[in-house]
Amino acid sequence: MPKHLEKLSFKNPIYVLAPLAGYTDLPFRSVVKKFGADLTVSEMLSSNALVHGSKKTLHMIQKSPLEEPYSVQIAGAEVDVIRRAVEILNDEIGIDIIDLNCGCPVPKVVGHGSGSSLLLNLPLMGGIIRTIKDTSNKSMTSVKIRLGFEKKNHIEIAKMVEDSGADFIAVHGRTRAGKFKAAVDYDAIREIKEALSIPVIANGDIDSFEKAKWVLEHTGADGIMIGRGAVGAPWIFHQLKNGSQEIDKNIKHEIIMEHFDKMVEFYGLQGIPMFRKHTHTYSKGYRGASVLRNDVNRITNPSEYRGLIDEFFKNNEILV
Repeated sequence: MPKHLEKLSFKNPIYVLAPLAGYTDLPFRSVVKKFGADLTVSEMLSSNALVHGSKKTLHMIQKSPLEEPYSVQIAGAEVDVIRRAVEILNDEIGIDIIDLNCGCPVPKVVGHGSGSSLLLNLPLMGGIIRTIKDTSNKSMTSVKIRLGFEKKNHIEIAKMVEDSGADFIAVHGRTRAGKFKAAVDYDAIREIKEALSIPVIANGDIDSFEKAKWVLEHTGADGIMIGRGAVGAPWIFHQLKNGSQEIDKNIKHEIIMEHFDKMVEFYGLQGIPMFRKHTHTYSKGYRGASVLRNDVNRITNPSEYRGLIDEFFKNNEILV
């Protein structure tokens, strides 16, 4: 096994950044990777868009040199289209895992038969997983699922994933009907872990060091996947990797500045307006946050923006 894939032997729990549209782009992934994540996953890519040569989609495949190992997540509902998408990914160097999304609840995705819609047709889901496994030249194939569509049939779903050849599975502990509001069923994730022989990654509402530790213990999972809990707090991976609930203010400052620099490096001037939403989440709970948010909304110059947030996060204290 290549050295950078040793973490995926699952000898120890692994910490994974979940794909999150509009947030887990290359700059954000590179930051969480540098500061502690074991595995990063691309934003979800449409297999149709890949096959049709979408420049935007191909741009989203790009990875940071730090991202080893690296997973690319695809969505789709047609076996032939999935096969062609995987053949395109086969030509891309630096991808270690192809992940199939069987969990996205967004109506636009579900309406095309993709994402969590595949949970309604397990034979098709299994056929797509086998197609990826048989076509891919990457080291691993993984699958992200929910517990069911309208109601739970999580063991049946998970067994199909395993029987179809997936190397590991990530489980979001809600049904599609539960969207992101319903309580996460960690007992169901534990039941999947007990029923399968492949590694299981737990996902859903993991938003603190303490919660992450509890979920690992309660579910017996082989790792945890954090998405929304890392937005505004990517240092959660640093906390987990270092086994410390505390996070030094200087580490937070360093992470924020690194993220800003990577945004400008990757997107150019467009990275400035794109970083505003991150500034808003990073500054939550800080003294003077509302003033900062108003100020950055009018700044378009990278050095002016950088100087302002550098000064703010270096000198301000969090209030909560």
